[in-house]
Amino acid sequence: MKKRLSMQDKAEVAMRVAARKVVAEHKKTGRPLAVWKNGRAVNLPVDKV
Repeated sequence: MKKRLSMQDKAEVAMRVAARKVVAEHKKTGRPLAVWKNGRAVNLPVDKV
């Protein structure tokens, strides 16, 4: 029997899936990825992801 996910669990799963897609797309195109680091937005080279 499958466990029913709460709305919060569904949102977390969707966010993880979306993040993986964004990282994969940036790796594919070679564009840097914007991330938060020490409270600031920085561009991370794809080879560091």
